[in-house]
Amino acid sequence: MFRKFVPLLPALLLLSGFALGYVQPVGLLIGALYVAWVLYGERYIPRLPWALLSLIVSLALAAHLLPGTISWTLWPMRQMSQDAPAYALQLSWDKALVGVTLLAWWLRRPRPSEPASTDFATLTVVTTLFAVPLLAVASGMVVWNPKWPEGFWLWMAVNLGVISLAEEAVFRGLLQTMLVQRLGPFGGVFAASVLFGLVHFPISPLFALVAGIAGLGYGLSFHFSGRLVVPVLLHGAVNCLHLLLFSYPLRIV
Repeated sequence: MFRKFVPLLPALLLLSGFALGYVQPVGLLIGALYVAWVLYGERYIPRLPWALLSLIVSLALAAHLLPGTISWTLWPMRQMSQDAPAYALQLSWDKALVGVTLLAWWLRRPRPSEPASTDFATLTVVTTLFAVPLLAVASGMVVWNPKWPEGFWLWMAVNLGVISLAEEAVFRGLLQTMLVQRLGPFGGVFAASVLFGLVHFPISPLFALVAGIAGLGYGLSFHFSGRLVVPVLLHGAVNCLHLLLFSYPLRIV
C-alpha cells in the first residue's frame, strides 16, 4: 500500500520548493521530467539507456549544473573552526530532489533475494567509522577540534536527508547496482568507489582519495547489507564525526 504513494514524495518536495520560491518554473519542469523518467521510464526503456540517463541527470542536478533552483540558506557564513574557512548551511532543492526521487525508485524495487551478510556489514561500518577519520587526520586534511556547534540538529537533518541520501542513492543505489551487474560484486563496488572519489577531485586530490576510501566503506556496507539505509546512515555518521571532532569543513594549509 505504501509503495503506491511513494511517487508523491518527490512531487511534494518540488511543489513545496515552488511555493516557497526556491524552485522556478524551469526548475519545476526539469524536476517533473526527471521524476517521471526515473520512476516510470524503466518500464518502457531498455535498462542501460534508462540507467545511464538517470545517472547523468542525477549527477547534474546534485552538482547544481541545471537551472531553475535556488538554495535556501539556513544559516549564514560563519567560522566553524579557527583553522578552516567559513561555512554556510544551505538546503539545495535540486540535490534534495535527487535523493528523494531515487529513494522512491529504490523503495519500489523488488526485495533482494540474496540473504544479507550482517556480520560483514557490521565489520565494514565499524572499520569505516574509525579508518576514515584517522586517514583524514594522518593526511593533514583535518586536525583535532572537538565542538558542539549551534544549530547542530538542523545541520544533521540536512546532512542525512539531503547530502548523504542523495550521494548514496546515486553512487550506491543506482551506480553500484548497475556496475555490480556487469563487473561482479567487488569490481562493481571498487569502480563505484573510485568514481565517488573522482567527483570530489575538484575540492582537492587528497580529499578525493579520502572520499574514495570512504566510498569503499559505504559500498561494502551496502553490498553486504543489501539495504540503502545502511550506507546513508554510515555516510551521515562519518560526516557527523567530521563536524563534531575535527576541522570543518577542511583545514586551511
